Amino acid sequence: MTNDTIKNRSRAQIVATLGPVTNSYEKIKALAQAGADVFRLNFSWGDFAEHREQIKNIRTVETELGIPLVILQDVPGPRIQKVAGHSYDHDSIKALTDNDRECIRFGVTEGVDCIALSFVGTVADIEECRQFIHDLGGKQPVIAKIERAIAVKNLSELVTSADALMVARGDLGEEIPLEQIPFVQADIISRANSAGKPVITATQMMLSMVDHAVPTRAEVTDVEAAIMQGSDAVMLSEETAKGTHAIEAVIMMEKILVEAEKHVSKDRSFNIFKRLT
Repeated sequence: MTNDTIKNRSRAQIVATLGPVTNSYEKIKALAQAGADVFRLNFSWGDFAEHREQIKNIRTVETELGIPLVILQDVPGPRIQKVAGHSYDHDSIKALTDNDRECIRFGVTEGVDCIALSFVGTVADIEECRQFIHDLGGKQPVIAKIERAIAVKNLSELVTSADALMVARGDLGEEIPLEQIPFVQADIISRANSAGKPVITATQMMLSMVDHAVPTRAEVTDVEAAIMQGSDAVMLSEETAKGTHAIEAVIMMEKILVEAEKHVSKDRSFNIFKRLT
């Protein structure tokens, strides 16, 4: 892929989650060349040594390709891992845990570009996280992951307080009826757009590509709809973390974004995630 191809990529961003199949320098470079703009480091898995290596590889690729790559640190929050999936501690009043604090301390030291806070419920969660970042000497923006019913209830205040939003449809689908998710998604995106805050639509966007080389027609439509609704970024999770077609998933998502952007106003501005320095 030529540098000209890299420069002529979609205006919307692709967030690619790193994992066992994509941790290497070679895979990260391939993902970036395919269209990944933001690399999500999921701190629910792996240790600090593994994440440090991921960061080093991303920065090396960034220098080699001559394009800015954003590192998004996603901290676990009061997550409870189960045999078949996960939940969260419903008795936890605060989203920010002691483990999150250690993760954030590591992230600020290693120079991640933004921090996603899991299971946000109130503005106090965001303010506590932001203050902790500032106390460490960091200036990373805080992304509020909307994945609890209480977060939907407090959406107006959260949009005002957070630096960016994530429509975290996986856990959100455990909190509200599934048939309501498309409308909650549209509402979150609309409010974020009005506030000029970047918004990511995430979870199961092209989940079939964990095992298959092409997405379903419904998945293609889902990604396109997210852009048409106003998403600034779309995210791949299992697809790039553990899927057998990680690079192909990014290539396909980039194709969808480029096509979708032909059908939005040329004057539309995308609120993108940026490198800190």
